Amino acid sequence: MADRPSRPPLVALVVGPQGAYAVGPGLAEPWPLDTLVARFVDLATRLGPRWVVWSAASTLRVPVAAGVDVDRTWDLAEAHRVIHGGWWATPGHVVAGCRGLDEAAVPAPRSARLRGFDGDLFDVAAGEDASLLAADGHLRADALAWATDDSRLRQLALLALECQSAQQEALGRLGGDHTGRLERTVWSESAAAVLCLELERDGLPVDRAAAEDLIAASVGARPRDEADALRIRAGRDAAVLRHAPGRERTDLRNPTQVRELLLSVGVDVPNTRAWVLEPYRHTHPLVDALLRWRKDERIATTYGYRWLDDHVGSDDRLRGSWTACDGGAGRMTAQNGLHNLPAPLRPAICAAPGHLFVRADLGQIEPRVLAVVSADRAFAEATRADDLYAPVAAKLGADRPRAKVAVLAAMYGQRSGAAGEALKDLERAYPVAMGLLDRAYADGVARRPVRTWGGRLIRLGGTPTPPADADAAPSSPGGDLSGTGAEGARGRYARNAIIQGSAAELFKAWAATVRHAVRPLSGQIVLCLHDELLVHVPEQHAPAAAAAVEHCLTSAARTWAGTEEVRFVADTSIVRRWSEAKP
Repeated sequence: MADRPSRPPLVALVVGPQGAYAVGPGLAEPWPLDTLVARFVDLATRLGPRWVVWSAASTLRVPVAAGVDVDRTWDLAEAHRVIHGGWWATPGHVVAGCRGLDEAAVPAPRSARLRGFDGDLFDVAAGEDASLLAADGHLRADALAWATDDSRLRQLALLALECQSAQQEALGRLGGDHTGRLERTVWSESAAAVLCLELERDGLPVDRAAAEDLIAASVGARPRDEADALRIRAGRDAAVLRHAPGRERTDLRNPTQVRELLLSVGVDVPNTRAWVLEPYRHTHPLVDALLRWRKDERIATTYGYRWLDDHVGSDDRLRGSWTACDGGAGRMTAQNGLHNLPAPLRPAICAAPGHLFVRADLGQIEPRVLAVVSADRAFAEATRADDLYAPVAAKLGADRPRAKVAVLAAMYGQRSGAAGEALKDLERAYPVAMGLLDRAYADGVARRPVRTWGGRLIRLGGTPTPPADADAAPSSPGGDLSGTGAEGARGRYARNAIIQGSAAELFKAWAATVRHAVRPLSGQIVLCLHDELLVHVPEQHAPAAAAAVEHCLTSAARTWAGTEEVRFVADTSIVRRWSEAKP
């Protein structure tokens, strides 16, 4: 991830509906689409460039699908998200950001409006208009589809290089003495966008027979027809409703009716969320049955037989779309259950024959990131321990549970009850780290945008988001934003976002490093789950892959943090099934 003594040349690559074009130092090559993969490999071998692309998805999908290892990229869309914040990063948004144009005036292709992405290569171009830019300076909405000949492709590639230069200058203005750090963020974010394509290509290995059995254990046998499905559903409901005679007609999928059902057995709760009901689990058998029903219902409706049939391929791989940035603090997200698989189904995630998983989970990542971002040397000292909360407890003169509550309260803005009292002790012990969080809170209250350690802008005045019907739609970082007052909610959002967002940057830098390190071992990352990596590797290489994953964390963290004072740790294990890893 560090700068090289001699930087690789920048080569812009644009792929249109009828051809591709590469532009770089002394290079201007039209590529027929049927030669794209071969020409890409040849140029990568000869020049070892950093590919400048409008987005990995619009440019690199074909080479990645062909199994080509794409090493170094500058993804204009991901760089735009870092510099300008938010999720929208069509080529039009990139050009607007680089030229100081009004983002609200960016024209959107129909596919982008519908899918919240950077346009389809085959959006219909608007007539024979030969202009790449509109009169107001904005990029035409259908630019990628418009590039139907070599001349137009070349224009779009030259514009990509212009935008890359403008983004690099912007990073210099933002970063000052820390420009290198911001540039490395763009490198790792760009690598994460390529990794997303590889994750979509390779999929997550699934033991289909085990998945069938686990689904059956929760929701019953696979229904023969719709009538059988309704009968099985009624049976699940009856297991709950039998605890409330006379209420058998209650719709368990209606929160109002469920609250009335609970009242009928003497359980009065403000709402029916699981965390609210959990303390009442042993007060009446209805509550316990309802909580168990909810888990089974989730599998039946979201992760049942239809999910298995629709999303697990004939090669027994679970696939879904991935994005490198969620639009909030920058976490990776995925569709089709890859980020939300219920724990009862984890035994079905099983390595292919002759292979194993290396599973690595970052430990206490957010407080360790806080030590970096705040430059609190006293807090950094606590990170030298395997369990960060132990030295914090000693400094506070408290037990470990109270120390943990205090640290989490600091990052999530919890100021009431025991958490608030514990936080006061932490503020006295680590004033530098707590001061950083308090300033972020104040920025949030005032609607001032904040930036992560790696330079990502986090907007607090309303962030444009893609359509809400996608599983991978942007999510807000942070803890409970439901406290009184919008100002307090914004403050807590900002307080946590600078830490969670920075942690996401470290995670992607680590993942990008692991991606290269396990390649010689025939290993592949098959899952990125918040702070957890799952690497699929031939059995004989599993110990070497585990060592590589650990080594990559040390090297990536050192480069990302710019210091060795803060220690990062991972719980790494070699398993055959995901469920075998320690929770």
